[in-house]
Amino acid sequence: MVRLAERVEVRRGVRYGSGGLLLDVYRPAAREPGVGWPTVLLWHGRPAVSRTVLAALGRAAASQGLLVLAPDWRTDAADGGWGGLRESLAFARRNAAGLGGDPHRFVLAGWSVGGRAALAAALRPSALSTDGWRPSAVVGLGSNYRSADELMHPTVMDELAASVASPVPVWLHHGTRDVVVDVARSREFAAALEVCGWQVSLTESDSDHAGVVLAEYDRALGRCRGATADHAVQAGEVTARLLARAAFGD
Repeated sequence: MVRLAERVEVRRGVRYGSGGLLLDVYRPAAREPGVGWPTVLLWHGRPAVSRTVLAALGRAAASQGLLVLAPDWRTDAADGGWGGLRESLAFARRNAAGLGGDPHRFVLAGWSVGGRAALAAALRPSALSTDGWRPSAVVGLGSNYRSADELMHPTVMDELAASVASPVPVWLHHGTRDVVVDVARSREFAAALEVCGWQVSLTESDSDHAGVVLAEYDRALGRCRGATADHAVQAGEVTARLLARAAFGD
């Protein structure tokens, strides 16, 4: 059951892994003794090292009663970023309990290329760990599951067709105004997941690519920042609630 937190604690710039990358921690300011918050590992999209884009969403999700870890990772790395993604997962699994989280209720989530990585990891478990670890659920936000590049080859759609991994619940959210990745990509992926026997929920919001992570592109800054437009605020709040539903198993 989702329990709203009155206050959220934020811990920024926690070092993880061998490459000196940083992550931010968002969590409710109080919890019941002996009860851990469900854990969400939330991956940003391009450009590299842009975890701050997810700051508003991290806070909003933590207010839903979640421990949220938002790491930087190098989308421009020679290995497509997989080294950093693996290290962020290892850190989250190792440290979730110490941060007040429940390592057994663990959602893997990502935006844009980060969402593709999350789904690819669920479809091909060896991409992230060597012990067969499985998330409780996966959340993809505004992602293109047909795109092939240095990070995703083959495509996530191809991975789905070949995957023998045990299914986990998949939650997708996409903006119908998205001009970076058309909402049709999430629609066709949701349909393919259903055909392959995966439990999937697709939510569409009247917002754009950044809106689904409670952000908006600022041309003056040349990057995304926290959302102020109503459509993006509303879409980001939908995502926060979806993360909670995925984490609590609603």
